[in-house]
Amino acid sequence: MNILIVDDEQDVQPLFKQRFRKEIMRGEVNLDFAHSGEGAFSYLEQHPSEVSLILSDINMPGMSGIELLRKIRQKYNSPPPVMMMVTAYSDEENYQQAMKYGADDFLTKPLDFNLLKEKLKLLAF
Repeated sequence: MNILIVDDEQDVQPLFKQRFRKEIMRGEVNLDFAHSGEGAFSYLEQHPSEVSLILSDINMPGMSGIELLRKIRQKYNSPPPVMMMVTAYSDEENYQQAMKYGADDFLTKPLDFNLLKEKLKLLAF
């Protein structure tokens, strides 16, 4: 499973690599990272069929995760990558917007990595 993680915080990359170390070593998961919505959209344009899941923060400078979700759903409708939105703010407005634009799931920070892995198993492992 190829996962694109979109978050403007630099410490996210080593955290995910450490938490998915076993899955990466077994070849079950490949992680790629983008530090902005614009970077993620550009990555998708260069690798359109490689990404099976996008895990995106909502609150980022420039293009927000909600804007990224909306643009991806407009452009990539077949097959659409699974989109999980992540936010430190579990407010109803972010949740409603994410669902309105086609998010497949909505997670809050700090991430529960055991829960995330369970959700990923349902998708593809």
